[in-house]
Amino acid sequence: MSKQFDVVVIGGGPGGYIAAIRAAQLGFNTACIDEWKNAKNGPAPGGTCTNVGCIPSKALLQSSEHYEHAGHAFAEHGIEVKGLGLNLGQMLARKDGVVKQNNEGILYLFKKNKVTFFHGRGSFVKGDASAYEIKVSGAAEETISAKHIIVATGSNARALPGAPFDEKLILSNAGALAIDAVPAKLGVIGAGVIGLEMGSVWRRLGSDVSVLEALPTFLGAVDEQIAKEAGKLFTKQGLKVSLGVNIGAITTGKNDVTVEYVDAAGATQKAVYDKLIVSIGRTPNTIGLNAEGVGLQLDERGFIAVDGDCKTNLPNVWAVGDVVRGPMLAHKAEEEGVAVAERIAGQHGHVNFNTIPWVIYTSPEIAWVGKTEQQLKADGVAYKAGTFPFLANGRARALGDTSGMVKFLADAKTDEILGVHIVGPMASELISEAVVAMEFRASAEDIARICHAHPSLSEATKEAALAVDKRSLNF
Repeated sequence: MSKQFDVVVIGGGPGGYIAAIRAAQLGFNTACIDEWKNAKNGPAPGGTCTNVGCIPSKALLQSSEHYEHAGHAFAEHGIEVKGLGLNLGQMLARKDGVVKQNNEGILYLFKKNKVTFFHGRGSFVKGDASAYEIKVSGAAEETISAKHIIVATGSNARALPGAPFDEKLILSNAGALAIDAVPAKLGVIGAGVIGLEMGSVWRRLGSDVSVLEALPTFLGAVDEQIAKEAGKLFTKQGLKVSLGVNIGAITTGKNDVTVEYVDAAGATQKAVYDKLIVSIGRTPNTIGLNAEGVGLQLDERGFIAVDGDCKTNLPNVWAVGDVVRGPMLAHKAEEEGVAVAERIAGQHGHVNFNTIPWVIYTSPEIAWVGKTEQQLKADGVAYKAGTFPFLANGRARALGDTSGMVKFLADAKTDEILGVHIVGPMASELISEAVVAMEFRASAEDIARICHAHPSLSEATKEAALAVDKRSLNF
C-alpha cells in the first residue's frame, strides 16, 4: 500500500519547496519529491535556481567583482595590491560551498516543517479528484498518493538547433558556471539575463567576451532609456555586444567552437571561440512527468496549462513556476507556491504579476518593476517621468560607483506610480521600495515626501520621485 499524503509537490525548486513548506504550515501532511543530486549522488533540493542558476551565478558574480576591484579599483582607495593572482579552483569551490549551504538549508526546513522528502523523479501513475498515485523513481522506487498534487518541475535551457549542449565547448547555464580555466575568447549567444551575467563573470576574470544577440535592440524588455545607459556602461567595460545577428552553422573542433553568422549589416562573419555559452531562453520541463498518461493538458508551447489560480485541467492538480505561463523568475514561483497552498486550504492566495520585480545582477545592476516608458506610450497612457543620476548621490560617490540612474514613471493625472527602473549600484535592493509602493498604489509624491537616510543610495529613489514634479533637490 502506498504512503498517503494530503499534498504531494513534484519538484523541489523555489516554487516547489516553498509550496511544500507553506502547505505543511497550514496543517497538511505534505511530501516533496526532487531528483537533483550533488557530487556524491545525495539530495540537492533547490532546483535550477539553487544548483545551476540564481545562487551559484551570484556567488561567481561576487567573487569576480572582488577580483576586478582588486585589480583596478582598489588603488583609488589607497589600497595597493601586488602580485594579484586568480585561484579559479578556489573560486569555484566557494561557489559550490554556497550551493551546498542552500541545499542543506532546504533539507533542514523540510525537517523543521515536517515535510516528507523523497529523493527521485516524480511522475503520475493514475488518479482522479479523490486521489492521485505518484511514482518516485530513485534509488528505491516507490509509489505515494495524495488528493492534491502541485507540479513544480521547472525549466531546462533551450539549445540551438544542431548545436546540443556538451557542457565542454557548447555550454548551458550549468556549464557556464563550471568552466575550469578562464577561456581566452568566450562567445555568448543571447544578450538576456543569463548571457550578460555569465559574460560579465568571465570578462572580469580575463576573457575576451563577445555577445551575439538576434534582436535588433539591446534588452528589449527593459525601459529603453535604462537599456541604453546599461549598454554604454557594458561597452565601456569591454563587453562586446552585437545586435541583429542571424546565427548560422556552429561547429566544434577539438578545443574550440566556430560560429558562422550574418551581422546586422548583412555581412557574413565567422568567429572562433574557446567556449560558447548559449543562453537563448528556457523550455518548460515536463520530461518524465507522464502528463499524457493522466490527461494533464499542455499548451501550444509545452507549458502546463493553468488558469489564473494555477489550476490545471485536472481536479486538485496545480502547477507553479517555470513550468507554467508568466515570467521565469524564482520569486514568482515562490509566490505562486504559497498562493496555491493557501488556496488548497480554502484561503485566498494572491499573486500580483504587475508588481513582480526583475533584476539583472551585472555591474551596474539593472532592476525594474511595473511598466516601461515604451509600454506606456504603446498603451496610450498619459504619464510623467522623473530621473536622478547616481553621479549626484553622495553615497554613490563614496562607494566609487556613480554609474546609472533611478527613473520613475507616474500617471499624469493621479500621480500613481506606474513603473520604476534602476541601473546602478545595489539596484536589486533599491527596487524593493518601489514594489512596496506600487502594491499600496502609492503616488510619486508619497515617495518624495518620505524621509530617506543620508547618505544612502535610496536618496536617489526619493530624488527621482521628486523629479516627476520637476523639483529634484540635488540635481
